[in-house]
Amino acid sequence: MEFELFRDLGIALAAGFLVGLQREWAEKKVAGIRTFPLITLFGALCGVAADRSGGLWILAAGLLAVALMFWVGNRIKIEEGAADPGLTTEFAGLVMYLVGVLVMLGGAPIAVVTAGLTAVLLHWKIPLHRLAGRLGTDDFRAIIRLVIIAMIILPLLPNRAYGPYGVLNPFKIWLMVVLIVGISMAAYVAQRLLGRRVGTLLAGLLGGMISSTATTVSYARRSRRGESSAAALVILLASTVVFVRVLIEIAVVAPSLLPTVGPPLGAMMLLMTAICAVTLFAARASHGPPESEKPPSDLWAAVIFGILYAAVLFGVAAVKENFGEPAMYIVAGLSGLTDMDAITLSTAQLMKAQTIETEVGWRLILVGAIANLAFKAAAVAALGSRELRIRATLLLGLSMACGIALLFLWPS
Repeated sequence: MEFELFRDLGIALAAGFLVGLQREWAEKKVAGIRTFPLITLFGALCGVAADRSGGLWILAAGLLAVALMFWVGNRIKIEEGAADPGLTTEFAGLVMYLVGVLVMLGGAPIAVVTAGLTAVLLHWKIPLHRLAGRLGTDDFRAIIRLVIIAMIILPLLPNRAYGPYGVLNPFKIWLMVVLIVGISMAAYVAQRLLGRRVGTLLAGLLGGMISSTATTVSYARRSRRGESSAAALVILLASTVVFVRVLIEIAVVAPSLLPTVGPPLGAMMLLMTAICAVTLFAARASHGPPESEKPPSDLWAAVIFGILYAAVLFGVAAVKENFGEPAMYIVAGLSGLTDMDAITLSTAQLMKAQTIETEVGWRLILVGAIANLAFKAAAVAALGSRELRIRATLLLGLSMACGIALLFLWPS
């Protein structure tokens, strides 16, 4: 018992030192490397006292005492003419008091995460302000739409299956919409934060996380203006990152499937990564990417994806029931032409529900990926320059050949 008590005191002290060090580094003199550890220790002692006496008023009194301490400190700074107009340090002090309390009441993991997040938020002042400054009207509207999608629509949907095959669950379908929009929005924000400083590699990585198809179309158009030197590499990189996205989606939806479906899909990703590496050494290009014209959280696009996802989910289940396995690959190929998310998530759900076998499931996803590569090759042929058509056709064709070889040669 005493050992656990001293251990928790040490955790509270370390959390305080972490945030205090950041405040000291930032030259915030109201509270620094000594004050914040004392705040968390004070919170820890209040937590122990409240736990042993059952008096929750102790916690409230401690919180009030910390607030008064900051008020006194700010009054002194005002009189000295060195007042800080912000309240960030003060709120951080209140948070860290509660961190100390939470550690002693059995919530050490949550307390540690909270302390870490607090330190990160305090340290990222300049990047966060820069990001806010870069956000335009469309970006802010996109954030609001994401809130609507994730925090208003999702909780209102029924969490039960409908339809003859028991695969259409409105809550789970919209949850996949939230997942896809969230991934794309996170990549878009990263691109907005970094701006045109990102080079070819990061252009391909972010393009693949936002939309590899849109990235392909964008660079194919750019190539007609004489910017084709790096376009083929970015398109191939974005197409490779699709498999990272696929594996992330499977890990979120059905993590138990990763040991089975991860190796073949990971092998495809590694083969395409090797092709990218060879292309990179040959090109040695460093052009920045075109920034996305609009954020990826359009509400109608989310609705359309939800409908597409439900259609693929229902279609694969219905085709399996009535026409057998070969016809399922046709559905997978058609659904994968322009988008990999729908076939990936629907197949993962069906594998998780044991509606289809995992050996069939990952092959359906790979067929969708091959079809997606073929669509990109066609887009480049229609929109790109002659130089890009030659390079991209060769690279995407080689990638498709690798995928087809995996389909037939990977052991069942």
